[in-house]
Amino acid sequence: MSSKKVDEFLEKLEHPLKEEMMALRNAIMKVYPEITEDVKWGGPSFYYKGDIATFSLRVKDTLTLVFHQAEGLTPGSVLEPASKGKAYAKFKSLDEVEAKSKELQAVIKQWIQLRDKL
Repeated sequence: MSSKKVDEFLEKLEHPLKEEMMALRNAIMKVYPEITEDVKWGGPSFYYKGDIATFSLRVKDTLTLVFHQAEGLTPGSVLEPASKGKAYAKFKSLDEVEAKSKELQAVIKQWIQLRDKL
């Protein structure tokens, strides 16, 4: 369920990839009804039994979704491993968001399955 706090944050946000962020937000929120969102670490963040991922808004030419606890997730064309157990999903255009949304949703589903096993 989308949050009013994130809606208000996005209304005020000036970022060149805002449209891409909105599309990714919609794709993430459709994965599972119990996913919630908030604004944390300077961007929209998604939760289910812990922090799933947060948009990092510092870079302006790439939209980066930071997976905070990526252990057990399968790297692929949408997910690249990073240090300290994190992983990144990066997008540069709406076309790329559309092309990779299904794979991103599969990563989120995998994350949820891992959390449900804990």
